[in-house]
Amino acid sequence: MCPALKRDAEIKISVDPYESFMLQHLRHYGLFASKRSALKDSPHRTASFQNILTASSEQDHGFILLEKNSSSSDDLHSDSEGGEREIHQRLKPAPRSRQLLLDSDRACSIPRLREPQGLFTALSLSSPHRAVRWPSECQVIKEEIRHIGTNTLRSQGPHQPEWEPAEPELFYQPTGLERTPMPVGSDKGRVVYLSDPATKTSHFTCACVGGSRRPVKTRTVSPSGVEDSALEFESRFESGNLQKAVRVGLHDYELTLRTDLYTTKHTQWFYFRVRNMKVGVTYRFTIVNLMKSRSLYSLGMRPLLYSERAAQTQGLGWHRAGTNIKYYCNQSESEGRLLHSLTWTCQFPFQEDTCYFAHCYPYTYTDLCRYLSGVTSNPATAAYCRLRVLCHSLAGNAVYVLTVTSPSAGREAGRAKRAVVVTARVHPGETNSSWVMQGFLEFLLGDSPDARLLRDTFVFKVVPMLNPDGVVVGNYRCSLTGRDLNRNYCTLLRDAFPCVWHTRNMVKRLMTEREVLMYCDLHGHSRKNNVFMYGCEHHGNAAARLHERVYPLMMSKNVGDKVSPSDYTLLIVKH
Repeated sequence: MCPALKRDAEIKISVDPYESFMLQHLRHYGLFASKRSALKDSPHRTASFQNILTASSEQDHGFILLEKNSSSSDDLHSDSEGGEREIHQRLKPAPRSRQLLLDSDRACSIPRLREPQGLFTALSLSSPHRAVRWPSECQVIKEEIRHIGTNTLRSQGPHQPEWEPAEPELFYQPTGLERTPMPVGSDKGRVVYLSDPATKTSHFTCACVGGSRRPVKTRTVSPSGVEDSALEFESRFESGNLQKAVRVGLHDYELTLRTDLYTTKHTQWFYFRVRNMKVGVTYRFTIVNLMKSRSLYSLGMRPLLYSERAAQTQGLGWHRAGTNIKYYCNQSESEGRLLHSLTWTCQFPFQEDTCYFAHCYPYTYTDLCRYLSGVTSNPATAAYCRLRVLCHSLAGNAVYVLTVTSPSAGREAGRAKRAVVVTARVHPGETNSSWVMQGFLEFLLGDSPDARLLRDTFVFKVVPMLNPDGVVVGNYRCSLTGRDLNRNYCTLLRDAFPCVWHTRNMVKRLMTEREVLMYCDLHGHSRKNNVFMYGCEHHGNAAARLHERVYPLMMSKNVGDKVSPSDYTLLIVKH
């Protein structure tokens, strides 16, 4: 290799841009020139270059080049290759850290760790790093599902719902004449929708953006060449979980829900789409594989309906609908357990509409990301709200944590603040907990005097969605492990239960820094009304038992129409 090429190759050894930049300048100033007289004939240039090296080493470039007056005349006038090797030896990374800050609050400077930066100040769902990840065997349609009233953010301020009922919706009043259809099945009916079983294996293996790589096939089954009046069903979208639809009458449909992935149970939540309906026709829907013996549907709750045409023409969002509602045991079994049915009738408001039915107001993982994107892009909240990724779920979806507090006057004042931890959606089918969480965040990030007082007094750690994988695939209770995360907070299996493991670890770490005043986990019950609370059990500790009752008492005083002290219990009973 010729000397010139050899020098160029050695210079390219350095991968640091600043080091390469300085080496090029060393050559420019003649240090690596083949003529020994390059620097010898120019004392001014030699002195100037030494000053440049000294000044550069004093800056935070992370390299020690040459100390002033450390090189003799023989060093500076060595041959080109020897001088270049010496510079390479001296251009070694010096130990440095951008995470240490000098605390000047005290008499002497004390190093401390820099506060973590907000990693995702603006979430972008179009980015492959932010796209929703599904189990690789799940087929997912490419259509984007959007509903009015779900996280349509305004840049001028906090989220305001586009639509909400003008007045509370009435319960269904049973007449005693409601029908109780028994399951018929595909033997006596015609299958009009059948989704591929999402669990090819008994356990989760891998995930990818958008689910299965195979082409998404049409799952609505109709006779070829014949105009069919059957409804068209679909649920292969985020939080959807309809497995099969069987036409058992002219306008009657028997529906089977998919169980939680990698399990054979947990069916209560439902969310699916319907098309090809006719106006003035009364349709009956019967879900035949519900597993709970009791339900709020027996007390007047009605399914939720969303019509795209009604949303476009009337601004009408999700609303309670349906008549002839009945929840009952249908005498069929699954693994030795009796199954129950929910039946209702409905007339659709528009011809050839696209409608959705749901157990509760849907709140998907994408909805959360849109909401957090609006929060982090709002300059008004940037001073007291920081968003980070706590961990990633089993499928690789981000579990976000927000830190909300006002800037403190000093380090000691910041340390004196007590902490409040709020989490939600450990059970994916309890979507009402996400709506309560969003309302809590909107209040806490708002401009009211109470919100400012809370931010000035406390440090809030908020994990708005503990089980994003379960939310994505439409589970009711479990994660992709097939286990209830709410029963695994004490787990040692970090890789199997990352969401609750990292949440627990965050709380433990927080307790070493400051007092944690309260931990509040938001849920939604399938058989209880209003707002109620479960507390921690403290056997033999009277002071702790009294302390646990303070917050429920405060709630009952502030919102007595929704919270009663009698709705608080320390005795946890499995329902």
